[in-house]
Amino acid sequence: MEEAPDEFQVIAELFAPLARGFPGALGLKDDAALLPEAPGTDLVLTADAMVAGVHFLPDDPPDLVARKLLRVNLSDLAAKGARPVAALLTAAFPLGTTLDWLRRFAAGLGEDLERYGLPLIGGDTVATPGPLTLSLTALGRVPAGGALLRGAARVGDTIWVSGTIGDGTLGLEAARGGLAGMDPSDIAWLASRYRLPEPRVTVGPQLAGLAHAAMDVSDGLVQDLGHICRASGIGAVVEAARVPLSPAARAALAAGRSQLASLLTGGDDYELLFTAPPDAAAALAGLTAAGVALTAIGRMVRGTGVEVVGPDGGTLRLARTGWRHFAAPG
Repeated sequence: MEEAPDEFQVIAELFAPLARGFPGALGLKDDAALLPEAPGTDLVLTADAMVAGVHFLPDDPPDLVARKLLRVNLSDLAAKGARPVAALLTAAFPLGTTLDWLRRFAAGLGEDLERYGLPLIGGDTVATPGPLTLSLTALGRVPAGGALLRGAARVGDTIWVSGTIGDGTLGLEAARGGLAGMDPSDIAWLASRYRLPEPRVTVGPQLAGLAHAAMDVSDGLVQDLGHICRASGIGAVVEAARVPLSPAARAALAAGRSQLASLLTGGDDYELLFTAPPDAAAALAGLTAAGVALTAIGRMVRGTGVEVVGPDGGTLRLARTGWRHFAAPG
C-alpha cells in the first residue's frame, strides 16, 4: 500500500515549483504572499469553488480537474477585462488520496499556469473525509477604472456572446455516457468542452472602451443575463435563433437529444456575455481575429427581466433560467 502523502512534502515537491520563480510567493514556505502594486491599475480578485460530483465527475482525470479549476477563474477575470497575474489554491483532498493522483493534479495545474502565464503564489492543503473540494483565487489587473461590471448596461445596448452556447450542458451529458446514437466525435468534443472550458482571456481585455457591462456564462445564458439586468436596472430581449450553436449542439437538437431551451439555460459554457452600444459593432467584429467569434443575440430594453423570443417570433417559455446552487434537486 502506498504511504499517505505528507502535506509539506506535497507542497515542496508538487506545488512550490508552480510558483514559477515569482518572488512574492516566497517559495510557498510562508503563510502569505506578497504582490507589489502596479501604478495606474486596479487589482481584480475572484474565487470559485469546485466539488466532486457537483462541478466535475468524481472519476474525471485529475489533470483535467485542476485545469478546469484554473480556467473557470480565468473566465471571471476575462469577463472583467483583466489580465491574469497570480493564483492561490485551497484544496481539501479526501483521505486516501494517493501521491500519484496528486502528482497528476499538480502536473495539469502547472501545464495551464504555464499556458496562461501566471504563478501559484499560495493557498492551503488539508485532508477531508468528504468529497474532493477545491477553491482557487485568481488575481488580475485592469487599467484603473476600466473593469467591466455587471451593472453598467444601458438601454439600447446590443447583447453579445463569444463562442457557442449550450456545449457545457451537453458536454456533461456526454461525459456521463449519454447522447447515445450521436456521432462519437461530437460526443467526445462536447465532453471535452465540459471538462476543459476555454476562458476567453484574449478577448476580455480587448473589450475595454467597447463594452459597457460583462460577465461570463457559468450558470446558463438566460440566468446570467438576468444578473446583468438586475444589476443595471433594465431588461433584455434575446432572439433565440441568433444564439450561436456549435455543429455538435445542432446535431444534438436535430437528433432530439436536447431542446433549445435547455441549451439557453444550461451552465458550464464559460463564454463572455456582454453589452455594447450599437456603434461598437464594427470594432467588435474586428476582434474575431483572436480566433473567437462574437455574435449579437439581442438588446437591452426598458423594463425588467429577460424575454427570449423563439424562432417562431413568440415568447419562448422556459421551465427554468439556469443552474441554482441551493435549489432542491428534481
